[in-house]
Amino acid sequence: MKNQIYYGDNLHVLRCYIKDETVDLCYIDPPFNSKRNYNQIYNNIGKEDAAQAFIDTWTWDDNANIGLAEIQSNYNGVFTEQSIDLIAGLEKVLKKGALLAYLVSMTLRIAEIHRVLKPTGSFYLHCDPTASHYLKLVLDAIFCSRGGDFKNEIIWCYSIGGKNKRHFGRKHDVIFFYTKSKNDTHIFNEIGASIPRKLNTHMKVGKDEDGREYQEKVDKKSGKVYRYYIDEGKIAEDYWIDIESLNREAKERLGYPTQKPEALLERIIKASSNEGDIILDAYCGCGTTIAVAQKLKRQWIGIDITYQSISLILKRLEDQDTGALENLVISGVPKDVESAVALANKKDDRTRKEFEKWFVLTYSKNRAIINEKKGGDGGIDGVAYIPESTTENSKALFSVKSNEKLSPTVIRDLFGTVEREKAACGILLTLYPMPNLVKESKKYGIYRNGFTGQEYPKIQVICAQEMFDGQFMELPNVHQVLKKAEQHAEQPDLL
Repeated sequence: MKNQIYYGDNLHVLRCYIKDETVDLCYIDPPFNSKRNYNQIYNNIGKEDAAQAFIDTWTWDDNANIGLAEIQSNYNGVFTEQSIDLIAGLEKVLKKGALLAYLVSMTLRIAEIHRVLKPTGSFYLHCDPTASHYLKLVLDAIFCSRGGDFKNEIIWCYSIGGKNKRHFGRKHDVIFFYTKSKNDTHIFNEIGASIPRKLNTHMKVGKDEDGREYQEKVDKKSGKVYRYYIDEGKIAEDYWIDIESLNREAKERLGYPTQKPEALLERIIKASSNEGDIILDAYCGCGTTIAVAQKLKRQWIGIDITYQSISLILKRLEDQDTGALENLVISGVPKDVESAVALANKKDDRTRKEFEKWFVLTYSKNRAIINEKKGGDGGIDGVAYIPESTTENSKALFSVKSNEKLSPTVIRDLFGTVEREKAACGILLTLYPMPNLVKESKKYGIYRNGFTGQEYPKIQVICAQEMFDGQFMELPNVHQVLKKAEQHAEQPDLL
């Protein structure tokens, strides 16, 4: 199997592309129903150094109504009687609002994840106390009622985070660990799940004939001696205090808002899979699960609904392992004009700006920042920073249009915005060829870069077909805006 990245709604991908009982381990770090919008932080080049990565706010809408109906009708037979009754009961208690919309969304996807897991498979769901109590009910209703088993509620403790004078500090996440079967056929590697053993002051310390250090404990009743070798470690408890969350200065940090440390995923993947096993992350975000699975020689499948995540993952893989992209299938990303048109015409509000994001990031080779301003943005969908000297930068502004016909006023408007923003140049990306706009753009002269002396059109017009034919942004030394993460050093297995 080749490793796979899917760009799209994970529910659709799971239903249409992931076969029954093919996945060994699934980890997801989905939205938590935190009622927050999360921004991706780019290298701090200019004032616009953040863009919306994803929204974790929920409303009862058409998608929620459709999802509720699918659960009630047991769509594709993936829902248990208990999960159907649970959602029906929660509808009576919670009513049709934000929380129920979130739980319907999660129930749809958890049911599909259960379907794709092998009988020996394991599932880790990462959440926080906001809705963990409801999510456990959903997990029990789907997994336990079909012969699965709840193994652990792992509490991941960390010291970083906001403080509040009105309640106790919130310093932990919850990770639920379930298996598809109860008969202990699931993979659980003792070495992979182990952490270093700390010396206990109440136990005798010694060394054996090979020089290995150990501690001994004597059972007072039986007199039996228990020996614990320090270098063997011990299986981690269900509260993890030895892995810190990523601070702003962490070398791994990419700027993605909910990025998790590689050490966290390394423990999960080592404990619940073997080399060559298939790892699934249906909310892969900035790709930590994928990066660690690649490093640990697992096969993997990643799914995300935002192109910013897909572009970040591809860059992360390229930075980590130059050969990683050779054994990779990318699905859902436009590969021709027809698929670009399909993306542009999506009606889902969640993907309303995905066409613009895809076009800007692809054409700029991830050198641009997506503009997330609503209204008053002058039609600007992205910005790239260009060095003018060793101390000053200028900007290239991107505007994306999916219309079949456009008048020359679009060029004049873009030029006006470039002048107003004191930008270096403007780039108009069009879904369809626009010879009239190309002709109009020639009227606005050139931009001469103060750093290199090279000359470029002040206004450029590029259509999607030209990009598919290999034409990408050519501007002098455009700044890298996506951070390069320093890889976490893999922890040696405890022997």
